[in-house]
Amino acid sequence: MKQITLFACTILIATTVATLAAPEPEPSLAGTWTLAAADDLKPDGTRAPAYGPNPQGLLIIEKDGRYSLQIYRSDRAKFASGNKRQGTPEEYQAATLAMSTHYGTCAVDFKTGTLTFHIERAGFANWDGTDQKRPFELKGDELSYRVPATPDGTVPLSVWRRIR
Repeated sequence: MKQITLFACTILIATTVATLAAPEPEPSLAGTWTLAAADDLKPDGTRAPAYGPNPQGLLIIEKDGRYSLQIYRSDRAKFASGNKRQGTPEEYQAATLAMSTHYGTCAVDFKTGTLTFHIERAGFANWDGTDQKRPFELKGDELSYRVPATPDGTVPLSVWRRIR
């Protein structure tokens, strides 16, 4: 009986030591995220909604790094003609400024807190084929990152909540 108890204690100690010595699994951004906020941080320190009062969005990141991102104003105006090929210049401008979309692959560096989007295609064609780095924070199931400042010094900020 003493041999069995000693053997059981040895196994328990070895398992505990192995568990304590095992490195923590690296966090992952893989999953489906819903937009919680899309704001502009102004040079004067104020914060304003960039896509209206209740922006909507979805970010999907696969385990292999493929991603798709969409952000939309919830109060987007419809085209008066009902046909997107027959919009006015003002309708086209409003439609373009009411969304941000892109897809490609992304890389995460938890040591430096950097998320890099390798953008294949974007709603804003100037971003096609570019790499864009974003400083990010992950707190539980909340992901936030800052987009590089615009020419006027405004820093767009996106906040996402993981839904699965």
